[in-house]
Amino acid sequence: MAKKTGMLQVEVVTRTKRMWHGLASSVIVPSVDGDLGILVDRAPILAVLRPGNVVLETANEGHQEIEVSAGFASVDSNFVTIVVDSGDFITSSK
Repeated sequence: MAKKTGMLQVEVVTRTKRMWHGLASSVIVPSVDGDLGILVDRAPILAVLRPGNVVLETANEGHQEIEVSAGFASVDSNFVTIVVDSGDFITSSK
């Protein structure tokens, strides 16, 4: 369970490495049913992802975008786990 910080604890992983982990105020993932916005205290969900961009509004690094292949995202108790076959950072700004 993520600490009561008003933030999401997020982890983005591939089969071979952890791409990013940390705190974010919001996450947008490319689900097969359309883009899915995730905010603090969202109800638990498991979503299948299509290729697209994961958008993170992070606590320390600002806006981050990762282009990802297919995978899945799990949300429970303010902890977001995004598992994809591959991914590449496309933007980073503070």
